[in-house]
Amino acid sequence: MKQGKKTVLVVDDDETVLKSISKYLASKGYGVETATTGREAVEKSNKCFINLAILDIRLPDMDGTELLTRMIETEPKMKKIMLTGYPSVENAAESVNKQADAYILKPVDLKKLFRVIEQKLVEQEQELKMDRKRLITYIKSRDKEQGDT
Repeated sequence: MKQGKKTVLVVDDDETVLKSISKYLASKGYGVETATTGREAVEKSNKCFINLAILDIRLPDMDGTELLTRMIETEPKMKKIMLTGYPSVENAAESVNKQADAYILKPVDLKKLFRVIEQKLVEQEQELKMDRKRLITYIKSRDKEQGDT
């Protein structure tokens, strides 16, 4: 899969985590945006299309699951991966209930994270193709209806 045009937003208040994930993804050909707060992440997602966001569960200004909800409002097609150093059943359940696409524990295994990112972006591409197909089918049926009147 070509990643050159795909953009990933990495949101974490831990500079070491932020830099290591960002450098790794950039080396794989992704466009990378970073944010250290939820507010900054929302601002960046409002300015440009983000294919996938990696969101830390604990941020200084808001809970990662709150950010997850805001990101869905900003861009519903965006894939979202939750990252946490504080795993709990409650965090995992809340993340899944709020439509996270994956839940990964810290310390992050970059190769595993990369495999999950690739998988989620393939899913996104397939979903977008299906949406286009449905739209074309709908337009054709409307055209046919208009022709019958």
